[in-house]
Amino acid sequence: MKMVKSLILGSAAAFVAVGGVQAADLPVKAKAVEYVKVCSLYGPGFYYIPGTDTCIKLGGYLRMDVVANTNSGATGNTGLPAGANNRFTNGYTWRSREDLNIDTRTATEYGALRTYFDATFNWATDSYAANGVGGTVYSSIGGTQAPNNASAGAVAGGTVGVYYAFVQFAGFTMGKAVSQFSVPWANYPANSFDGLVGGGGTITGVNQFSYTAQFGNGVSLSLSAQDQTAYDQAGVNNVLAGGAYGTSDYAGTIAPDLVAALRVEQAWGLFQASFAAHDNHAAYYGGTELTGHPDDKWGWAAQLALSISNIPTGPGDSINMSGVYTDGATRYNIQDLAAQAGAATIYGGTNLPGAYQSIGLGIAPDTVFGAIGGANTSQQTIKTWGFRGGYNHNWNPYWSSGLYGAYAAVMYNDTAKTMLCGVGGVGGSVRGVLNALGGAITTCNPDYHIAQVGLVTRWTPVKNLAFSGDVTWTHLDQKYAGTVAAPSAAVGKPAALYELKNQNTVLMVLRAQRNW
Repeated sequence: MKMVKSLILGSAAAFVAVGGVQAADLPVKAKAVEYVKVCSLYGPGFYYIPGTDTCIKLGGYLRMDVVANTNSGATGNTGLPAGANNRFTNGYTWRSREDLNIDTRTATEYGALRTYFDATFNWATDSYAANGVGGTVYSSIGGTQAPNNASAGAVAGGTVGVYYAFVQFAGFTMGKAVSQFSVPWANYPANSFDGLVGGGGTITGVNQFSYTAQFGNGVSLSLSAQDQTAYDQAGVNNVLAGGAYGTSDYAGTIAPDLVAALRVEQAWGLFQASFAAHDNHAAYYGGTELTGHPDDKWGWAAQLALSISNIPTGPGDSINMSGVYTDGATRYNIQDLAAQAGAATIYGGTNLPGAYQSIGLGIAPDTVFGAIGGANTSQQTIKTWGFRGGYNHNWNPYWSSGLYGAYAAVMYNDTAKTMLCGVGGVGGSVRGVLNALGGAITTCNPDYHIAQVGLVTRWTPVKNLAFSGDVTWTHLDQKYAGTVAAPSAAVGKPAALYELKNQNTVLMVLRAQRNW
């Protein structure tokens, strides 16, 4: 009986095991595939992320630039080393760039929740600099790449940049985006050239916390606090620290720039009025706290802009223009990508007997401070005004052109001029530094003007593929006269006499770009 029971239990166990194996081999109903669906809420190119109610769009462009007569992209050769106009001036600068942006949006009861990220990957020509003993070193002045034998910190010899990284929600913009002060066309009223003066910039984004209120009918008001350190500091120059114009002497961060912009955008075009307040927070007159410091000086900038669309000259034609005035907030006129943003220094030829070459100078900080007659001064703000504009014309669906120009004026007050130039032709940091080696400045005036005119033509053989050529002429109208000693060993310039003289320069941008 025991044997029969064992046989029955064993047979049952075997049957269950075999049945389990057979059951495992039977087909199982697959989980439903979640197909990617088009999201039509936010325009073409958006798709739902599977399993979510968030829409995503990928975009970007691939661009190749060859720029003639500059050492740093499409900015011009008004600064060194490009402005040396010798063997350290690049005949061309070549740059390849891939731009990638990711745009996500989710519908909420407060409106769309948006995140936006834009990054660039670059490979570009850079510059060489002299080492003073008949050799050169790769300088990385343009900050765009290093050669293969000096690629510390580079990605495959190139660079990676973050342009935008922001969140938008319920009217707020938080993160790195174009300044609310800037107009929609930013630095480009009709051009590919980056270096126009005459208005706000930050085309590569600035950290900010902003709120935009929509009033309907295309009317909006934006209020913003934005980081001033990345793009909006032109310099608080301490003349006591040395140098012809002093040395920039910033303290730590204390206050962001405060921006307000009123915009009316309708079928006829756009009008915008922008205002920015900019705190100039300087460190010390000398090397320690005991030397004291100047009080903060708030500067400001105001800008008016107008865009007219669908003008009678042709479908899609437009005129864009803006004018700006600044007082202690120079970067809102001579914007961060303008080659003059650091200092305009251009060498050229001369017919003056005894002079080696000529030089044009133009430096525009936010403020200068120092001492007059042994007494320390407060910060003296630099005032500027400027204008930029462009006319865009479509010849046909494949060809278009843009004519553009810009102008900016830089003005120092009498106290600042006394610190830099002295009184009655005696004293002053500019005279002290630049009159070395027998230089003789007959007219000492740090004011200057910049004028720019350009023409760009584009061919678009197929959608989202464009080829363009852009030529820009820049004129530096400086107000000095006489001669100075202006050696610059880093660009091969000897210690000699140079005639102070207005200068001109021309740049050409050749570009191929595929948007996607």
